[in-house]
This record gives sequence, structure tokens and C-alpha cells, in this order.
Amino acid sequence: MIKNSIKTAWRSLLRNKSYALINIVGLAIGIAACLLIFLIVNFETSFDNFHKNKGQIYRIISAIHTPQGINLGSGVPLPTAESIRLDFPQVKQVAAIMLEFGAHFTIGDNSQGQTAKIFKEDDTFYVEPQFFDIFNFGWLAGDKKTALSDPYTVALTQNEADKFFGDWHNAMGKVIKLGDKKGYKVTGILKNMPANTDFPLKVVMSYSSIRAKGSDYYDNFKDWVSIYGSNNCFIVLPEGQNIAQFNNQLTAFVKKHKPADYAKDGMQLQALGNMHYDSEVQLFRTDAFSKSLIRSISLVGLFLLIIACVNFINLATAQAVNRSKEVGIRKVLGSNREQLVIQFISETLIVTVFAVLLSILIAEAVLPYLNHLLDIHLSNDFILAPPVILFLVLVIAGVTLLAGLYPAMILSGFNPIAALKNKFVSTKSSGVSLRRGLVILQFCIAQVLVIGTLVIIKQVDYFRNKPLGFAKDAVVTVPFQNDSVSLTRINTLRDQLLQQPGINKVSFSSASPSDNMGWSTDFKYNNSSKQTDFNADLKWADVDYFSLYKLQLVAGHIYAKTDTVHEYVVNEALLKKLGITNPNDAIGKNLELFNDKTKNARIVGVVKDFNVRSLKHDIPPVIMAAYKSTYQVINIKIQPTNIKESLASIEHLWNNTFPNNLYEYQFLDTKIAAYYKSEEQQSDLCKIFAGIAIFISCLGLYGLISFMALQRTREVGIRKTLGASVSSIVYLFSKEFTVLILLSFAISAPLGWYFMNKWLMDITYRITLGPGIFLLAIAVSIVIAWLTVGYKAVSAALANPVKSLRSE
Repeated sequence: MIKNSIKTAWRSLLRNKSYALINIVGLAIGIAACLLIFLIVNFETSFDNFHKNKGQIYRIISAIHTPQGINLGSGVPLPTAESIRLDFPQVKQVAAIMLEFGAHFTIGDNSQGQTAKIFKEDDTFYVEPQFFDIFNFGWLAGDKKTALSDPYTVALTQNEADKFFGDWHNAMGKVIKLGDKKGYKVTGILKNMPANTDFPLKVVMSYSSIRAKGSDYYDNFKDWVSIYGSNNCFIVLPEGQNIAQFNNQLTAFVKKHKPADYAKDGMQLQALGNMHYDSEVQLFRTDAFSKSLIRSISLVGLFLLIIACVNFINLATAQAVNRSKEVGIRKVLGSNREQLVIQFISETLIVTVFAVLLSILIAEAVLPYLNHLLDIHLSNDFILAPPVILFLVLVIAGVTLLAGLYPAMILSGFNPIAALKNKFVSTKSSGVSLRRGLVILQFCIAQVLVIGTLVIIKQVDYFRNKPLGFAKDAVVTVPFQNDSVSLTRINTLRDQLLQQPGINKVSFSSASPSDNMGWSTDFKYNNSSKQTDFNADLKWADVDYFSLYKLQLVAGHIYAKTDTVHEYVVNEALLKKLGITNPNDAIGKNLELFNDKTKNARIVGVVKDFNVRSLKHDIPPVIMAAYKSTYQVINIKIQPTNIKESLASIEHLWNNTFPNNLYEYQFLDTKIAAYYKSEEQQSDLCKIFAGIAIFISCLGLYGLISFMALQRTREVGIRKTLGASVSSIVYLFSKEFTVLILLSFAISAPLGWYFMNKWLMDITYRITLGPGIFLLAIAVSIVIAWLTVGYKAVSAALANPVKSLRSE
């Protein structure tokens, strides 16, 4: 019977090709969008699941107490890992890992007649050997327990070893030099890191290298005050360990080791399973999805699938008139309701199977674009993955039941006599009401997505155009190694750069004005014996920094030209924290940083607030001073009309000054725009999802208006014969859908306002949700809907009435 039902269903679909095509295309696009969202969610929720002891792995993070609350940070003091081993013998394994920012490696030696090659690798880490006991990363060569035991040893991933030495088999025993510093011997080769890990290891140097005497960090392994954001500590806890109890023990641990002034700043555990989704605590990766974003796009995927199913239900119930006689004849010939339900469900199953096959092709075609858009790595052979196969099977079953069951019950329930006479149409209004309700549901979902898209687009545009308090246009930043040799050459480089016709100003600093990386510390104000209860960001820069970025002074003057800390300039936000309302009252007061008398100096100026970080955050207190040994960025203001020539001049002079350093530059406005990468991605995703939702909804509208035009052929002919104009007939077809869209907007507008207002609350500098966005959303929906139904409505209105009446 089932075989016969499927055969009959197939023949029925062939007789109604346009109906089947609209259903298949609508379902395929909805399922393809849902499939791609499933792939994203499945990828994002798979991070580091492959580690054997994932459920027992934790990261120790810092909890800094401030008047505004507790600020969580990934970094811990350098002595943390070793002290955890001593103070917590019950902890199974402990390992430290620290990111080395912007590492440059030299392969070969010009002095020995070789051609030196210079590589930059951002994903460079110092790692303790125990790290590879905690995390299950594969090795191709070397012993994971001993390869990184000695100072100045390094392990490379296969791709990095191929890049450095041509073939990873040739890498073992070779030496690579970190900048102009000591060489590191290659003692291990790691398998390339999987895409779904938050540890993007490429170059792994021994942690003992930074503990070795003479290292820049050597003295800091006794320092419990300084917190390095890039220094992380991971542990494996015994099974059954009470996390709250261990966090209490960490509080006692901090009090034992930290000075009394800092004992209030604690530590706590963060589970590895939660690390990937934490938008507050820093990751080694910067492109992670938050749990809220994953939930949001999962709901969007579900809604798109619902819209596609609604299309099917709408069109299937609308087809009831055409199929009523078929149902009546089948019932007269002995078919029971169960057999008819199976037949109509079979039709839905066939449509769904074809839609799923088409959706796989669509997903395959779109996947490269999606990978590029979101900077993720989804494989094109996704269809072979068991979770995807199970997902598609569930989609086929779910869509078949959701989209097919109700129409099947309606069609199979017709009274055979009424069905043969077509009288049920005039006496049954529930089907029409249902279709109206489903159209409202479709456009309600679509309009919520349109509203969300418009809000995100406007917020991103606000990010791009809001003044930041400093001049960012036509500024090039070039990082350099701040070793002693390089620092002796920067003044000469400055003089040479300023002689170039396209270069206006040059400044050296530790960072650009807006930079998500940097130093922060508490301090003593006006010879106080106590540290402040808040931190200030530190901006080390020379005197030319102020004129290059056009920072505005509101009191005092900038500090004198010097190479060491001699005077300070602070911002308005710092004075607010100190309770100072008149900027002139701060001039002449002292600040002392790091409990270091050599960093005790007067405030000589107050600068107007400028955005130190992205516009998602408040402007923090800022302290500025000259401090040459921290400089690692060249800031260059160029003329917009001579960009190409200026960049060539900068590169030439750089290569002459630092022949062993890799040259790279970045425009500051490009760097700042990258702060809003996640918002840009959300904007692009919303555009796509809203477009799909509108398209599927309009596809359903087109199917319904085609059906209405066919059913009302005689009515249109009579109206035209009696003198009705084309516009009045178009209005006849369009008015109902316009009302339905307006009703859907009445529901979607408050929903859109609620969700997008909630989204905006996490952003410090945000737009206001005014009526313009909502009016634009409804206008877009109505225009698109009218364009959709307009063609068919006009065609029906222009039809020859004599032919229409004769066909009846």
C-alpha cells in the first residue's frame, strides 16, 4: 500500500509541477539555511571536546575587585603555576602557557653567507611540558614529556615546520632565532591544530626560557602583583572535586602570596567547557561565538524552517479546491481516510526529500562564502558527518509531519458528496482563516529579522562614524622589536622619515590611542600611602604623539621631551574617578606607579577623553608619559594624496634601519574597524537571514496569488465586463495581503524592539531605537510583497474577460 501511495503521490506532483516546484524551492532554501546554521552551531559547540579529561580541566582566572564590581581576566601572575603545584598537592596536573605577541623568527644567518628568512607568527606561545599531559594534541616527532623541558627549545606544528624549513622532516635539531635574541632548537613537531580548538598553537617555545636567568621575565617570577593577560594557568582537578570549595581555597591562596593591598583581588576556576563562549574573559582566539549568539542563530534557523513549512501548509490547503473532486472520487471508490492521509503524507515526503537534496547542493555552494564571512573552517564533506546525517533525517521526518499532517487531515476529511459538488469551499472558512494566520506568522518572523538587521546596520554605521577623540585617518602604524639595539636606531629612522615629502609627522609609542592590548595598573595619588581602588590604562608615548593624533588638552601642557618617566598627562575620566571636577586642580599633583619611586612624577596636563578601546566599552582612566624602553609602535601621519609613494618610502627606510626585522604596516582606521568584526558578521548574517525569510514568504505569496487568480477567473471577467478598472482589480488582489502584513507588523514591532533593545544594552555607545527603523521595516515588507503579488495581479486584471467567461 505504501509503495502504491508513493507512486500515486509522484504522479500527482507531476500533474502540478508549478505547485511542486514552489514548495520544493521554498523548503530547500529554508532547510539549506537551517543546515548551514546547524553546521555553525555544531562547529562552535565542538571546541576542545576531543580532550580526554575535558570535564576536569579548568583555567585559573583573576577576579579583580573594583567599586563597580568584579572584573574577570584570563591572566595570572607568573609564579602562579609553580605555587599551585606546591600548595595544592591534590591537583593532578598544572601547566602554564603564555602568548608571545607578534613574534618574529629568523631562519639562517646573513653573517655566515646564508640568506636569512624572516617570519612573523602571532600564534607563538611559551608552554610548560605538562601542558601536553593535560591537552591531547598529537605529535609527529619528539617526546612530549621532554621536548620542552630545557630552556631555548621549541616545537613547531607541521605547517610551520614546512614553512620554515621546506619540509617538516628537515626541522628537527635546527635553530630558529626569536628576533635578534637567543636561538631556539627545534626538539619536536606537533600535528597541525584542529580548527575547533581555542589553542591556535603554531610555534611552542619552552616556558623555562622565560624563567631562565637573563630573560626579560626572570625577575617577575617573584612578582605577585603584576598580572599578565597572556599568561594562563590550566589545571586538572580530581573527579568529584567541589568547585565552590576549591574557589574558597584559591581565595586563601591569593591572600597567602599577594601583598596585603592586593589580597582583595582573588582567583577562581573557569571550566574548559565554558571558556570558548566567554565574551568577557580573554581567549587566545578572537572569533568565538557567545552562547547568546549561538542561541539566537539557532532560533533563527528554526524560524526559517517554520516559515518554509508554513509555505507548504498554505499552498497545500489552497490546493484543496483543485483536489476536492479527486478526494471525493477516491472515497466513493472505497478509499478510507487513513489511506488518503498516507497518500498526502507521501507527497509531502517526496517534496521534502527533493528539498533536502537541493538544500545540500545549496549549502555546498554557499559554504566557502560562509567560511570567509565568519572566519571559520567548515569542511565541504560535512554531509558525511554522522551528526549532519542524523540532523537531515530528523528534518525530513519533522518537516514531513509538520508541513504535511494538517493538509493531509483537511484533504482526507472532505465529505465525498460535498467534495464532488465543490460546495465545501463556501461553507468552510477555517481554511481561509488558517492561511491568513500563517501568512501573518511568516511575515511577523520576517519583519523581526528585518528590524534586527536594520538596527545592527545602523549600530555598525554609528561605530564607523562616531568621533573617537583623536585623528585616525591617514595614520600608518608599524610595530617593531623594542630591544636595546632597535631603540638606539629609532631617532635616526624618525629623522629620515620626516624628510620624505609625503610624511607629515612621526611618533613612537607603546600602542596606538585605541588599542585593545596594553598596560593597566593602580597607583598612588598625591603622595597617598594607599593604592587607588581602580586601575588606569597606561599610554607610553613621546611628545609628538599629541600633535600627530590631535589630542586636546583641557588643562596644563604636555610633558617635556624625555626618554624616561618625568611628568604625566592624564585624561578627564581619571579625574572623575578621583572626584576632581576642575582639571586645573590636578595640575602639580603626584602619581606613583608600581610602588616605584622612579615612577613618581607630577601631573602637568589633562587631556580630553578619547576612546582607548572599542565603542562597546566605557572610556577608562588613562595615564600618559614618555617611556622609551616600552616603545614598540611607529605612528606615521601621511598625506592622503601620496599614500602609495609614502608606503614605499617607509618600507625602504625600515629595511635599511632594521634589516633583520620583518616589515609590516596597518592603517589605524582599518585596525579600529576590526574591533567591530563580530557586529559586522552579525550584520551580514542578519541581512542573509532576513533576505531568506522575505524570499520564502514572498514565494508563498506568489503561490497563493496564483491560486487566487485561477479561482477568481470568472469573477474578474464579470467585474471587467461591468466596467471595473485594472487598478481596482489589482487592489482587489492586493488589499488582503497588505492588511495581513500590517497585522504582522503590529506583532513584530514590539518583539523587534524588545530583542534589539536588549542587544544594545551591552554596548556603551549605542544608537536610539526611533520610529524610523520600524517605519522602514514595514515599508520594505509592503513594497516587496506588492512587487511579488503585483505581476500576477496585473496579469489577471489584464486578461481578456470574454476568454475568461468562455473558459467557465
